Amino acid sequence: MNAQKKGIKVLDGIRVLDWTIFQQGPVCTAMLADLGADVIKIEHRVEGDPARGLMKMIGTMIGGDVGRNPYYENNNRGKRCITLDLRKEEGKKILFHLVEKSDVFVHNFRMGVAEKLGLGYETLCKYNPKIIYAHASGWGPKGPDAYNPSADYTGVARSGLMSVAGEPDMPPQMVQAGMADQMGATMTAYGILAALLVRERHGMGQKVDTSLLGSMMHLLGLVVTMNCVAKVPTMRVERKKAGNPLWNHYRCNDDKWIALAHLQPDKFWPNVCRALGIQDLEKDPRFDEMTKRSEHAEELIRILDQVFANRSREEWIGVLKENGCVYAPVNTLADLEEDAQALANEYITEFNHPTMGKIKEIGFPVTFSETPASIMREAPEFGQHTEEVLIEILGYNWEEISKLREAEII
Repeated sequence: MNAQKKGIKVLDGIRVLDWTIFQQGPVCTAMLADLGADVIKIEHRVEGDPARGLMKMIGTMIGGDVGRNPYYENNNRGKRCITLDLRKEEGKKILFHLVEKSDVFVHNFRMGVAEKLGLGYETLCKYNPKIIYAHASGWGPKGPDAYNPSADYTGVARSGLMSVAGEPDMPPQMVQAGMADQMGATMTAYGILAALLVRERHGMGQKVDTSLLGSMMHLLGLVVTMNCVAKVPTMRVERKKAGNPLWNHYRCNDDKWIALAHLQPDKFWPNVCRALGIQDLEKDPRFDEMTKRSEHAEELIRILDQVFANRSREEWIGVLKENGCVYAPVNTLADLEEDAQALANEYITEFNHPTMGKIKEIGFPVTFSETPASIMREAPEFGQHTEEVLIEILGYNWEEISKLREAEII
């Protein structure tokens, strides 16, 4: 019987303590939960994760009428939740006991916050020398700004993304969608998995540091390297003057856009001409090879704009596919939700939520033939599993739990 039939997950048997808020940290641990880890989210007994009440972001309503907060729901799916007051010694004692019985501890508070509370790596590793302690920060553990506050927007700004988005002569472009937080979460999960592998092979725990800045610079690795090595300051290109007209996007007659992506334009030029019905231009001395098309880029782009304006995007997709061209629709988010390729690979997946019914959520960017990822459960209600965790993992009885509640520890 294979692993999939047995219901085995990548991180079966791994317990993660999740002391995180908002997005960067929670998405990391949600990714680990999708892989089968038992993730226990630790929230303050009164304040909780501020993301629970975040219904409006940058002027956009994100809550709607779905009954639950989608922001918190996605970032915390698959987890159990307990409430603890970690400012009190008894609350810390409970955490220390959980650390003894766990594999990973994750937080994304500002540098120094955990240490001030007595929850830094040097403290927790005394209770469990093999613990993987992950800190997802804004700026990394070293340098003059290590202790500065940060947010998704600051990570996007400082990474250089705003200076390469858009066209030449535009001011820095605001890039939304929580991209720095999402990338920071992904790199934190990557670091944790690598550290777990080291522990498996060599028996050692360690501290893993990631940051918004480092994660976004990794995402922009090509342009960062181009500047470092070749002093290319930006890769901004005006669409109407793109040096390679076959690496550009065009509007169709239904007001939808399609992108061509031919990094070897001479190889594909005949295919494009055939698909677009412009065979007369294939041998045209203005366009018959890459350097000439670049010299006459504006003229060719005007021609291609006129051609693409004659059909719908769906029609062009069929023609381009038939002729072996490299293309993709420029999707809106609504398009993406119905994209057959995204659905087939479960990059968008369905989940039967106990209160919202059948919903679509972002799926899994990696597939495993034997140990597939899946959404294990909905995001937890505030403190939903406090008693369960205390009884199941730490062996507390109901009398002890009642005393903790009376003392406002949980």
